[in-house]
Amino acid sequence: MIILGCNGFTGAAEAFGRLFGAVGIDKHYILGHDAGAALMVDGKLVAAVEEERLNREKKTSDFPVNAVRWCLDHAGVQFSDIDLIAIPWNLSAEVFDPMLADLVSTPMDVKEKFGRLDRLGQLVTGVFNRETVLADFAARTGFTPDPDKVVFVPHHLGHAMTGWYMAGMRDTAFLISDGRAEVFSSMMGEIRDGKIRVFQESTIGGNDSLALLYASITRFLGFVPNNDEYKVMGLSGFAAPPSPNPLLEHFVELRENGRYALCRPHDLENSRCFDPLLEQHFGPLQDTVEYKAGLAAAAQEMITAVTSHQVRALEAKTDLKHLVLEGGLAMNCVNNTLLLEGSQFEDMAVSFGASDTGVVLGAAVYAWATHPDNAEQVKSTPSITPYLGPEYDDATMLTTLQEYGDRVEWSRLSDDEVIDQVAKLLTEKVVIGYYEGRLEHGPRALGHRSILANPKFSDIKDVINIRIKHREPFRPFAPIVLESDASKIFDMGRKTSSPHMTFVFPVRPEFQDLIPGASHVDGTSRVQTITDRDTPRLAALLRRFTALTDVPCLINTSFNVAGEPIVCAPADALNCFLGTEIDYLVLGNYLVTKVDASK
Repeated sequence: MIILGCNGFTGAAEAFGRLFGAVGIDKHYILGHDAGAALMVDGKLVAAVEEERLNREKKTSDFPVNAVRWCLDHAGVQFSDIDLIAIPWNLSAEVFDPMLADLVSTPMDVKEKFGRLDRLGQLVTGVFNRETVLADFAARTGFTPDPDKVVFVPHHLGHAMTGWYMAGMRDTAFLISDGRAEVFSSMMGEIRDGKIRVFQESTIGGNDSLALLYASITRFLGFVPNNDEYKVMGLSGFAAPPSPNPLLEHFVELRENGRYALCRPHDLENSRCFDPLLEQHFGPLQDTVEYKAGLAAAAQEMITAVTSHQVRALEAKTDLKHLVLEGGLAMNCVNNTLLLEGSQFEDMAVSFGASDTGVVLGAAVYAWATHPDNAEQVKSTPSITPYLGPEYDDATMLTTLQEYGDRVEWSRLSDDEVIDQVAKLLTEKVVIGYYEGRLEHGPRALGHRSILANPKFSDIKDVINIRIKHREPFRPFAPIVLESDASKIFDMGRKTSSPHMTFVFPVRPEFQDLIPGASHVDGTSRVQTITDRDTPRLAALLRRFTALTDVPCLINTSFNVAGEPIVCAPADALNCFLGTEIDYLVLGNYLVTKVDASK
């Protein structure tokens, strides 16, 4: 069975901008962001890519025409070969009715209520209803799908199935939390034998979205909501939360069954709806690290307190020992570690596709796992890898290098020579763009489209942030470490591996002075563990580097500059290399340097 997962809508950005003012700093307050496509063949994910990597528009919500075409071409599949198309949204009448009921019951002026009803109706009928979605697919691809072969998957169930599949399809409890889906912002439940059971009494409506409150704080601090929340998470390490914490005292109320409610509904049509309360309890915004870090620390403590409340309720409802955490809020890796260590679950998984980048995977998995013809396949263990995107052969890389021949020089090396020479280069204070194999899926660079550096230099973070990434100086960098060495260097707690950079661990005291470039101000690191099985050449490079330096890890950050997608094609890598102060580029087996313009 061949299943195509597809997320993104041609008119979404325009409609949200026109109807709800989702422009400028608010441009990511939109459904369908992180558009992309995925292809599943007989229960195996064979291809997936985010549209932004191909159209070079960060967090695009456009219909993923390039991603769809690439997935099909990669697998040698025609549109007529597809058995099912899975869309990770389900704005059916059954879903729309509760949205209308919410609006009707909200206290507001009658004129305003009818205005909102009209705008909501335009959004649903113009972008998200089933007929419009099918017409959009036909117009952008030239293929008209059979409506009976299109599965509209409730958004949060798509998230749940992403986590379940990536965790090896084991029976698991799940907690999903993000901005908002069709109606809900958070839900919990179980997956047993591929069948989902939602604990309805614990669902959280969209108006009480914890993630949207965090997004409002992100915006208040001057960052881009639904994009820059990780900056707020990073800032939180520079301060202790206030005691008592006003966010817990006045903004969120905890209730039974793991439920909670915000002090006021998050208002899609007024992105500043929490600003007056934030100023009341934290004072007017000040453009200082001290002010921003204090509020960020309060927000981080709130996230942990509320999600821990949910996890405790989930523990009381299930006898399963494994937990999957997915949705945009699961990208808060500081919180993830605290949740696991404070819970009764034996282990917790957060996938490389926990945000909406991965929901196309989960939509395809949902359509596959719930189809009666696939009952036996669901019992098998899948092959799991984040490296699902485009790969470019040696000839393409060479042709691209020749196109840039007046600005770069290169030599072709064997794999062993790449390992040896790059390891030696990294003993110095240099920054290397590292590009190999298939593009990783999700928001984290996991070693195939990465920037590498030596973490022993205390100022290497400033070098990368200022000279290369063009981003705020407080931003930390993550280390890659061999899985076999991880527990020696980091206090991994219950985790034995962290392959997707979704958990944070304290650096053990004896290594803090050795890897200052990979440690945050609070003494923690967002770790990626690697193995010879998953990334053989990178693992060999790290092993060789450690033999030369006694430094057991390397800095790994995404191969891009602020505001741009991670590089995909060789030309993207060369443009980033030439547009920054990256010292060397490893492009497959080519070691690339810049032509000295002074000669």
